[in-house]
Amino acid sequence: MASTKLNYRNDTLMLGFSDLKRLRSERPLVLTGGRGIRVFDERGRDYIEAVSSFYCVALGYSNEELIEAAIAQMRALPIYPSAIDRTVPAVMDLAEKLAALSPMPQTHVTFATTGSEANDHLIKFIWYANGFSGEPRRRKIISRWSSYHGSTIQLTALGGGSDLHRSFAVPTDECLYVSHPNWPGGAEPGESEAAYGDRLAAELRSVIEQAGPETVAAFFAEPVSVSAGMYVPPAGYFTKMKAVLDAYGILLVADEVVTGFGRTGQFWGTQTLDIKPDCMTSSKALSSAYQPISAILMSGDFYDRLERGSTEKGWFAHGGTYHAHPVAAAVALKTIEIYERRNLVAHVRAIMPAWARGLAALKDHPLVAETRCFGLLGAVQLKLPGDGEAAPASLRIGGLPAQVYQAGLEAGIIVRPLANCLVLSPPLIITIEEIGELFERLTRALDQVLKDMPAR
Repeated sequence: MASTKLNYRNDTLMLGFSDLKRLRSERPLVLTGGRGIRVFDERGRDYIEAVSSFYCVALGYSNEELIEAAIAQMRALPIYPSAIDRTVPAVMDLAEKLAALSPMPQTHVTFATTGSEANDHLIKFIWYANGFSGEPRRRKIISRWSSYHGSTIQLTALGGGSDLHRSFAVPTDECLYVSHPNWPGGAEPGESEAAYGDRLAAELRSVIEQAGPETVAAFFAEPVSVSAGMYVPPAGYFTKMKAVLDAYGILLVADEVVTGFGRTGQFWGTQTLDIKPDCMTSSKALSSAYQPISAILMSGDFYDRLERGSTEKGWFAHGGTYHAHPVAAAVALKTIEIYERRNLVAHVRAIMPAWARGLAALKDHPLVAETRCFGLLGAVQLKLPGDGEAAPASLRIGGLPAQVYQAGLEAGIIVRPLANCLVLSPPLIITIEEIGELFERLTRALDQVLKDMPAR
């Protein structure tokens, strides 16, 4: 339905990740519809959504099966909290399905509404388990610099962005940070892939020793860190990191909020990179983002520790009104059914070569320093014409990436500007033909920015 407020001034709505003052005088892009990989604005213009909104709309827009699943559950039982010994069939079925799909043994599942909540709640669970296991001092959480795990106070601190730490004055005293893996870009000159992985594992061991192993609870990591710029770890990275963590009794948590449900060419990113986590979190593509839902998946060993604490206290004092919402659970169940029926993981693997070729072709553009590709994820590192290196810090958000983003809107494509690169993550249903159109529009945007640049 088209907006009737074409003269709308944004005097009331605060938009995240935006320049709040600028939006008082400039109208935001108002989207009124979507179908497949495209969204439409109030004037009827179409845009290829090359980021699946926030890396989440795996099945594209306006999938009728998901809409009907939501309607059916709304009519049957629109809301009922899963707590105090009560639940609903859709929630039970979804938990069983996720446990069956989990790469961890004897998986137990609980739900929240967002990926941020899932990660935040899991930290709370870890502290609970440690307290009832005689290790209450184990509270510190390790993450990687430039990582992103959510927007709560705890997760803003855990995310490895010092600028965000300063901006929001979050407490970081129980957070530890290690280097972000980036093969081959993060390796020293002449350093082999194996040696680079060994160095990162040695750094992890050093950070743990300096903090005191008895104070460290868990290490949170995305299989591939999209928000950091889509950096890929060296081969064997997680095996080496896991060996260090196991030696100190520290949990490995795989944040699969972005990478789960086929994005990397396997159902889970942990499977693609042979990660052996103790716990996992997921969201986004769990329901193709048609309903807000996230899941915490816990290994049997970890869950047993929660159970012991619950037995001692008489109950597990955690829950929320909208956690495991029946409508969201029904939509998530239907989403997974569609993934399996359409064999979407195989489809992703089949189109990955075309995706990789499209990214590689951009390397010849004067504004592109390099491209990175993993599964159906991509990053385009930007630079100034004639420079061999990526754009400097002075050309971060608000500079070159933002210029390409704006030019992309004119070309009919929505991308995500991050630091000095663009990140791409299209709906998993995208076809080879649509991949070609996506990169054609992105190239037009790059060409326009190059054309508008003053002579150097």
